[in-house]
Amino acid sequence: MLDIVSQAMYKFVQQCDDAHVLNLYNQIERGKMLRSKLILLIAGQTPQAVELCAVVELIHLSSLLHDDVLDEAHTRRGRPTIHMLFDTKTAIMLGDVLYSKAFSQLSLMDKEVAYTVSSAVTSLSIGEMIDIELSKSFNTNQQSYMDMIDKKTASLLEASTKSAAILADKDKDSFAIYGKSLGLCFQIVDDILDITQDSETLGKPAMNDFKEGKTTLSYMLLYHELSDDDKTKLRSYFKKELSTDELNWIKEKIKKHDTIDKTRQIAKNLAKDGLNAIKHEQNKKLFDIIQDILNRER
Repeated sequence: MLDIVSQAMYKFVQQCDDAHVLNLYNQIERGKMLRSKLILLIAGQTPQAVELCAVVELIHLSSLLHDDVLDEAHTRRGRPTIHMLFDTKTAIMLGDVLYSKAFSQLSLMDKEVAYTVSSAVTSLSIGEMIDIELSKSFNTNQQSYMDMIDKKTASLLEASTKSAAILADKDKDSFAIYGKSLGLCFQIVDDILDITQDSETLGKPAMNDFKEGKTTLSYMLLYHELSDDDKTKLRSYFKKELSTDELNWIKEKIKKHDTIDKTRQIAKNLAKDGLNAIKHEQNKKLFDIIQDILNRER
């Protein structure tokens, strides 16, 4: 089902008429194309839905290229990032090419769909800026974190499901809630995995978020459970290359305070909101996707 989306993406990049761009594009590590799966499940495999998938996936790839540069990430899903294979300028400009090509195609689509997706990209970019700002200090404000992941991660998923509903003449508001809830769940679970999984499973260094200045939800929940001395100690580890003993101290505190279970419960509550929004739908796969996200291990 997703092959036709990959073909449409490749066709759009070919239209740039630049061999170097095409070569770089072929070396980008692809994901599971979650947004396309959702669009096709909601709108069906129509030409308009496939084109929407291709546009959204190019936007997503572009955001990942920029994100890897900002995070100075060496790998993505176990493979070297574009800026490591080539250089930072190449990765940024390739991202810009994919963004601009996606928007040129978007301009030819349904007006409401185009506005929905382009607005989400604005939110995504603002989310990136908020993430950078929050990384400057240890963040204890859960609302700031939720606002950031809403914009940075959930906005494009929300736009994808809402746009698919528009194409299929379904309840766009219900599907927007579903997509937003799914996006928030995805990021919270992704942040959990950074703590619970090993480097080989993640395809990147384990417990790297804290070192990179990302005070994710689990660290915030843990912080509020700690004694004053332990709070000071946790803060002292922020953005630091941690020793095995220091990493183990964090893991032991997380285990003692059931922090991961508490974080998962927040994700489950968000999932429930999303599922309630589309409870009228008969497509079981839409329900299964959220459950798969909650239960994923990589």
